[in-house]
Amino acid sequence: MRTTPEESIGLTARGPYLDDNNTHSDSHLSISDTLLEDESDFPNENVRQRAKWRGLFSSQTANRARRKPSKSERGIGEGLARGKRKGCGLCLKIGLGLLVLLGVIQLFSLIGSLVGFIFPHGVHRIVRLWGRPGQIGANLASWPTDFSRDITPIPCHSHNDYWRRVPLYSAIEAGCIGVEADIWLFQNELFVGHSVASLTPNRTLNSLYIYPLLDILSKQNPKDTLVSEGDHQIHGVFDTDPEQTLIFLIDFKTAGALLWPRVQSALEPLRNQNYLTRVNGTEIVRGPITVVGTGNTPFDLVDSDTSNPHHDIFFDSPLGDMYEAPGVQRLPLATSPPEGSSQEGTKTEAQAAASAVNSEKRSDKQGQGKSGTISGNPDAYNTGNSYYASVSFIETIGLLWDGEFSADQLDKLRGQIRGAHKRGLKARYWDLPFWPINLRNHVWDVLVKEGVDLLNVDDLKGATKRNWDKHHGWWQRMESVSYDVNGGIDGSVGGPTGRSNF
Repeated sequence: MRTTPEESIGLTARGPYLDDNNTHSDSHLSISDTLLEDESDFPNENVRQRAKWRGLFSSQTANRARRKPSKSERGIGEGLARGKRKGCGLCLKIGLGLLVLLGVIQLFSLIGSLVGFIFPHGVHRIVRLWGRPGQIGANLASWPTDFSRDITPIPCHSHNDYWRRVPLYSAIEAGCIGVEADIWLFQNELFVGHSVASLTPNRTLNSLYIYPLLDILSKQNPKDTLVSEGDHQIHGVFDTDPEQTLIFLIDFKTAGALLWPRVQSALEPLRNQNYLTRVNGTEIVRGPITVVGTGNTPFDLVDSDTSNPHHDIFFDSPLGDMYEAPGVQRLPLATSPPEGSSQEGTKTEAQAAASAVNSEKRSDKQGQGKSGTISGNPDAYNTGNSYYASVSFIETIGLLWDGEFSADQLDKLRGQIRGAHKRGLKARYWDLPFWPINLRNHVWDVLVKEGVDLLNVDDLKGATKRNWDKHHGWWQRMESVSYDVNGGIDGSVGGPTGRSNF
């Protein structure tokens, strides 16, 4: 069929939009592109509008892509950038200047402080140079007794004290009023250690305790005082409480009978200076040091006028034998003889009965509270021959399986403490649980509340720094107890009748 030129042109023009065949020649496409520019040639309005907007979009995009900023626009942009850079630089300079200024001020302040420190003036000069030779207060810069200044003594016992990095001094620094030394006899020398394997030639009773105590007490009791020597009261190791005695617990590890004379000889320097607590016939004479024998210490030698003529070594009696039920009438207690009479010749009826039943003395290797004693006679122990009443916590009270004291355990604890106090002795438990910490602290708390006189501790910081309640340390709470916890319970020999002379 023949077509007119107009119809051919129409078909060709519609080709790019209506015909998807890509076989059109370049000439056809060129013709259609030319024709699309003329809106009047399109019979279809939609086709004409589409062509128009496509051309407009393509033109604007190309113009924007080719457009370059004008010189004036470039000048404005560069000016803004330069302004920002200048502002930042100015702020940086101001900040650095302030830092430099502060540094200069601090430097001048430091220089002024150094000048004031090196060249004090006015009252500052007096305070800084007070006590120095040629200055105000010369020879007055220190007190004659300031060894343990600001240390408050508290009723704790430094268990195995010789194990500490600084024996004796660490316990005093913590405020403990009791220290302990285990002694062994080898080659006529008293060595200190927990076992034979731990002994060394230079760790002796003299080097670790006797000589240091002599040095401390000589400084605490200077000779150049205004008080005459006869009227001068001997001061102990604590400046804040000069009357407080230091309890020196000596644990006899080897045979007691062999150790006894060596211990007596080792204590002679302290004895010669009247530093030891002793029994003087009918009363106890307080001293800065109270020596207590434990372990294999033989009670029969402690309680003898012949072997213990000065009565300045006391016994660590068996607390486990002293149980007293509540409400039981106080038993008659043994008393020391009047001055000048024989202590061995004076026996109570209870002692005589016990001797008749069991006259055989125990071996001198039975351990704490058992060596050289009469079996089953708790009334043999009093303030004339004993100081502590001790026992192993694990052996007598037992384990706390659920972390709490049972009713039977509390009854036994209270009965033993009651029996010790009736005899004027200090109750002490050793072999306490040490782990876990909360169990250890609970046991400590219960012991203190129930009236234990000295807390046997290995952890000095834990015992002395522990906040046992909101307001007071555990040692301050003990002020409510009816007996005196800072020294012996009785001032006379036999039983608790008043304030202690310890």
